[in-house]
Amino acid sequence: MNIWTIMIVVMVLSFIVQQMLQSRFNKYSKVGTANGMSGAEVAQKMLHDNGIYDVKVVPTRGMLTDHYNPQTKTVALSEGVYASRSVAAAAVAAHECGHAVQHAHGYAPLKMRSALVPVVNFSSSIVQWVLLAGVIFFNTFPSLLWFGIILFATTTLFSFITLPVEVNASSRAIAWLGNAGVTDQRTHHMAVDALKWAAYTYVIAALGSLATLLYYIGIARSRD
Repeated sequence: MNIWTIMIVVMVLSFIVQQMLQSRFNKYSKVGTANGMSGAEVAQKMLHDNGIYDVKVVPTRGMLTDHYNPQTKTVALSEGVYASRSVAAAAVAAHECGHAVQHAHGYAPLKMRSALVPVVNFSSSIVQWVLLAGVIFFNTFPSLLWFGIILFATTTLFSFITLPVEVNASSRAIAWLGNAGVTDQRTHHMAVDALKWAAYTYVIAALGSLATLLYYIGIARSRD
């Protein structure tokens, strides 16, 4: 019962955080940057200011689909960020470049997360089927459920390793935005606020993954 309560609370918090993030992004998308730079220009400048010249800034489809790909060394900015000259766009662009800076400097948590990607991709592709089969056939193959739990635990670990990676990228972005004059006294707190709510989504995701993991552990233990 306690696990179900936790999961419901996490779901409610996830909805609230997503709504707040969307609200903040929409609000700050209407406020221009202090120096009038677009998201793409902000990204390019932050990369160059950090001595990074081998990372490309490219547009990508969707909304808030921004990401950094360490394998192709590209910062992909969504349609609402790439050409936009808003504080929201600048914050998102700088955050993604924060990951590129992490990569260039060999930031340990990012290296750990990157190493886990193949494992997590494999686990995610089969874990739900393994857990379902483990629950159904527990009396015959009890180890199957525990194997599913181990697979799911890798995704939970990935979620928690992601937290310092995202927080650090935002910290790098916030410091650079102010120093580079992209934000000023009037707009800097807006960038901080936008990235704060973005970080909360990762916190909720990690808690949700942990709650789900504990739920399946509870099922396994109750049947032993």
